Amino acid sequence: MSRDIPIRALSRGLAVLSTVNRDGPMSMMDIAKATNLPYPTTSRVVQTLLHEGMIEKEAARKYYRATSLVTSLSTGFQWEDGLVDVARPHIKQLCLDTGWPISIVTRVGTRMVIRDSTHRMTSQTFSNYYPGYTLPISECASGKIYLAFCKEAERDLIAEAWKATDSESARRGLLLIRDEGYLNQLRTKGYALNFRNIHNAEPGKTSSLSVPILNSNGEVLAALTMIYFSSAMNSEEAVDKFLHKLQLAAGIIGRQAKAENGVVENSNHIPHH
Repeated sequence: MSRDIPIRALSRGLAVLSTVNRDGPMSMMDIAKATNLPYPTTSRVVQTLLHEGMIEKEAARKYYRATSLVTSLSTGFQWEDGLVDVARPHIKQLCLDTGWPISIVTRVGTRMVIRDSTHRMTSQTFSNYYPGYTLPISECASGKIYLAFCKEAERDLIAEAWKATDSESARRGLLLIRDEGYLNQLRTKGYALNFRNIHNAEPGKTSSLSVPILNSNGEVLAALTMIYFSSAMNSEEAVDKFLHKLQLAAGIIGRQAKAENGVVENSNHIPHH
């Protein structure tokens, strides 16, 4: 086969993603017409993009739109939003105070995306998790706490995307989203734990503790997460030693950020403890 022959499936996927990103929200039929693809082919491509979190289906109608995960494709250009600018000095100080890497994580589709982290600042890590690294919502502490604190309409969008995806993480997610008792428990506690993380570069070797970052209106903007060695301490010890520091940092970041993309309101840093 000649090397200059393109991979047709990839070309079709990029065509659909570009069209939805440019012209969405769109129905399946509109996507097929705009890309000049057969309807069955369009449906398969859309299902794949749903699975990858690049697009999501609106809850009220069968229209599809791009998620902000498309911006992770430009991570190499060092794009950072306002929330990261607000949070950066605080997660650096928190990393110094705790010794463990700290991440700012937001939702994109059915995945949580690391926006910034301090893995490079500490030796207490196995890998450097760069901005753009993603984890399934249902399989990480940041996803669980985000799911508990986001609005019902947003949870409905996530559930619709999971229903369209045949995967183990999607099935677990649907069970999680239907467990209102568990979500209420997370809201009451104000944090989520994930012991022995599986969906990362070192399965089972790390655990995580995550709290929500809420703005002045009580809307969840992101999750603030600390990752630690599973062998270093159990979940109870992690909560006892570090929960207050995480909540303090999340509160300051939330107060400094407005609802959309974190606009700085003051410049107070996290106090030392």
